[in-house]
Amino acid sequence: MPKMKTHSGANKRFRLTGSGKVMRRRANRNHLFEHKSSRVTRRLYREVTLAPSDVKEIKRLLGS
Repeated sequence: MPKMKTHSGANKRFRLTGSGKVMRRRANRNHLFEHKSSRVTRRLYREVTLAPSDVKEIKRLLGS
């Protein structure tokens, strides 16, 4: 059986932690910062864990 390839789009958007959690970036952190408050953009800095309902499919796309 051939190896399963990683989905390159998912690979760019998600990452797995050592304990197996799936991390994602927050939305609204790409452009149009002029009208967003500094408080909002600071809150969007960090990565957050993916919703439990999506974890199974994303792990499959990441090949783990």
